[in-house]
Amino acid sequence: MTHNYIPIAKDWLSLLLLILLWGTSFMFTAVSLDSFSPVGIVALRVLIAAVILTLFMYAKGLRLPVDPLAWAVFLLLGIMGNLLPFLLISTGQKDVSSGIAGLLMAFMPLVTMILAHYFVLGESLNRFKILGFVLGITGVAIVLWPSLVGTHSNLLSGLLILLATFSYAINAILVRRLPSYNPVVTAAGVMIVSSIAIVPLWLWQDLPWQQSYSLKATLSVLWLGIGPTAFATITLFAVIATAGPTFLSYINYVIPVVAYFTGALILGEAIEWHSLAALLLIILGIALTRKRVAG
Repeated sequence: MTHNYIPIAKDWLSLLLLILLWGTSFMFTAVSLDSFSPVGIVALRVLIAAVILTLFMYAKGLRLPVDPLAWAVFLLLGIMGNLLPFLLISTGQKDVSSGIAGLLMAFMPLVTMILAHYFVLGESLNRFKILGFVLGITGVAIVLWPSLVGTHSNLLSGLLILLATFSYAINAILVRRLPSYNPVVTAAGVMIVSSIAIVPLWLWQDLPWQQSYSLKATLSVLWLGIGPTAFATITLFAVIATAGPTFLSYINYVIPVVAYFTGALILGEAIEWHSLAALLLIILGIALTRKRVAG
């Protein structure tokens, strides 16, 4: 990939698709929670994605590695990039609206930037990055403040979602530091080990064959596995391969906005001025961190 690559219409469409898939995933998680436990949601997400991504991998003529190191890498990425954040978000969303969950997730690129300073060569902090981080953390504080002073405290749920941003950020650093394999093979391998780790826990804990699930919740869980997990992963790698990771990072500005307003418009969640102010601060913070220092 050359550095002077100009993103074409196909790249912008893929970017828009990713924004919609990930931005609406919080809303679908909220609907799924009507019938499914957080463990059930995560188990079905990764299991459905594992099947789709493995079929996609074989269709491309690729094969899973036999090297134990590869599987150790897949397990680590599966825990930090799927199981832990999915579980934290699903658990947090039991008490936090889907819009607020999406808004808090916007903190992820700022956490990644701080970690990259220490663990990735050539990713040093500068005054813009530090100021951007301060703006972002102020936005997060504004979101969580009502929980701190309110009588009905959902602070813990908010913190669980915030913890998910750290998990994703650590995963982003691991991806850059660990041995790399073909992205499609990695995606399939990660989902396979994630499924092996969590599906037995779900079967043991929930005894799903004894439960009744609403059609709306079931369709939402199926969609979470197909759309935001499997299809988004395939699209993500396609965009990175052609337009590069910097182009992809534009989604960080828009996903929280989509998450916030789909929750409000479709699920009827309240739109609060302090949340909108926080959203603006976090997005401004992300924008500032991308500013280049002259010199």
